[in-house]
Order: sequence, then C-alpha cells, then structure tokens
Amino acid sequence: MTKVRLNLTKERRSLPDEATLGFGRIFTDHMFTMTYETGKGWHNPTIEPYRDFDMSPSTMTLHYGQAIFEGIKAFKTADHRIAVFRPKDYLARFNRSADILCIPQMDVEAVYDGLKQLLEVEKNWVPSKFGTALYIRPLVFATDHYVGVKVADTYKLVIMLSPVGAYYEHGFDPVSLKVEDKFVRACPGGLGEAKTPANYAASLRAGEVAVQEGFDQVLWLDAVHRKYIEEVGSMNIVFKINGELVTPALTGSILGGMTRRTVLELARDWGMKATERVISIDELYEAHAKGQLEEVFGTGTAAVISPVGSLTWKGKKIVINNNQTGPIAHKLFTAVTDLQYAKVQDTHGWVDFVTKV
Repeated sequence: MTKVRLNLTKERRSLPDEATLGFGRIFTDHMFTMTYETGKGWHNPTIEPYRDFDMSPSTMTLHYGQAIFEGIKAFKTADHRIAVFRPKDYLARFNRSADILCIPQMDVEAVYDGLKQLLEVEKNWVPSKFGTALYIRPLVFATDHYVGVKVADTYKLVIMLSPVGAYYEHGFDPVSLKVEDKFVRACPGGLGEAKTPANYAASLRAGEVAVQEGFDQVLWLDAVHRKYIEEVGSMNIVFKINGELVTPALTGSILGGMTRRTVLELARDWGMKATERVISIDELYEAHAKGQLEEVFGTGTAAVISPVGSLTWKGKKIVINNNQTGPIAHKLFTAVTDLQYAKVQDTHGWVDFVTKV
C-alpha cells in the first residue's frame, strides 16, 4: 500500500441533508494531494484538509491551460459498503488525457491507493439515498510560475470529493437537444478525446445560446464537414435505430466515456447489436422519417443515462418516442445503477468495494 501522509482536520463539519444535495457544490473535509517535479517524479502523497490554494498570478495553468480532470462515483450499498464503479478504468483514461496534454504519467495503482485511503477517511460523507453518490474529482494542473509557452516542470494532483444528487434537476425526464451547426468543439488531432478544461470552455458559448433558445443542451457535429454526429456537451450519445444501438465512433475528437463503454458491453451481453461507427445527422433524420429512430439517450458518469425527447437541426424538430423515456434507456439505467449500488452480482469486475461504514 502506498504510504500516504495524514494531516487530518480536528474540526469535522456536519453532513449535508441528502434531500437537497444538488451537484458539485458541497465538498468533504479532506482531499488527497501529490506533487510532481522534473527529476523527482510524483511524490509527497498526502491526505489533508480541503482548502483553497495560494496561487501566483503567473501560474502556468492560468495562462496556457495545461490541466486534466476525471469524474468517478462511489456509492453506499444496502449493507453499508462503499462501492466505486470502474475506478481503475477511469484512472487509466486520466493517464491518456495526461499524455495528450504532455503531463507526466501517474502510477494508477499508487493514485488508486491514495483514493481508497481518502475514502476511508471520508466514508461518512457517502450518501445512502438512491440517486445520490459521492462524486470523485481527480485533477492535475501545471504549477510553474512562468509566463511563456512550454511544457511545465511542476504539477499538483488533487482528488476532491463531493456528495451529489441528480445531475439534472428534472431527473430522468427526456431532454431537448439543439444540433449545433455553427459552433464547433473539437477536431481530430486536437484535444477532443482528452478530459481537459479547454474542451468544456469551447462548449460554453454554444450551450448558452441553446439554453436561451429553450433547449437543454447541444449535440455537436464534426468540425470539418459539419454533418457527422459527435457527442453532447456533458455526455456521449446513443441511438436505437431499427433495433440496433449506434453510437459515434471514437475518431479522436470524442471523449471515450466509461458509461458509454459500459452501455455497449451490457447491450452486447443481452444479445443486442451495438455498433460504433460514423453516423451523419442526415442519416439520423432519414431514420426518423422512416419510423426507425426508436430511442435516443446520452450516457455519462454524472447523469448515467439521459433520455432525449427531441432534436432540432436547422429549425427542423423531430420528437423521439413521443418525448417519453424508451424501454432500452430504462433497462440500461436500471442495469447500471443496480451494479453501482451492488443490487445485482457484478460479473464484469467493474465494482470495487473499498471500505465499509
């Protein structure tokens, strides 16, 4: 086990009301940190009180955006165990993002060890109500004090924890998407497949415009042809067309979502055809016109499964499944959450039980 220095607070805060958690606004008493320095590597793993950082105005991340993050979830089971869903897969993706951003690779086992010890310290913060979770946010950012474009020599790794409720206020109700044909988010050869702040900054303007027009989110098209479907701002997208699940292929500008991967694997276990391929917006609208577009839903760590009730492209709106959540979306949501809360046997090795309350 990785030797982690403990610097624990003596003043524990009261736990929040699970009925009013919201998402991403409350943080636990402690965080895990580690630092990197060229020639020294990753070192000084510590669990310390959650706090603000003192940061120089010349900190390189503020100027050049060399940063990555992840999103993982821990759940409290009926028998009071703490279950983490696919943690090492998420941390492996964290390292892939690091590679794209020229951030030094991390020892996944060491980081996971630190996370487990942090969860042991903060286990009482894991909420128990169905639909709630402890959101785990690993983050790495460059810390050099330097104004000039270069790969940094120093970094800070942080893992913070946040008890959360549902990501969307309207819960499992279908969302409306605007198919974006003006703005672009990412292109092949860029940062699209990395979980980095720049990707989310690139999505903000289109998202704000869409909300002002009455939509919930944006469905992105590719940056080159403006015709091939990519992903939604906070999730991957899946279509059920004539009995087959189809999701855009990972061509370098789409984040390889862990829930996306889980959904594809579960669907194939059930004998469904689940395909990853390039799909155009024209093909999708043609499938709808033929009555073959049966369901549309998003997949993501935060929302798990998010049904889509309508799509609007160039002013033309199509309604999917009478704006109702479809049976496959329901089945997948139940299957994933049953695994996460350990209501069913995990035959894939996706769930790690790290501690017990």
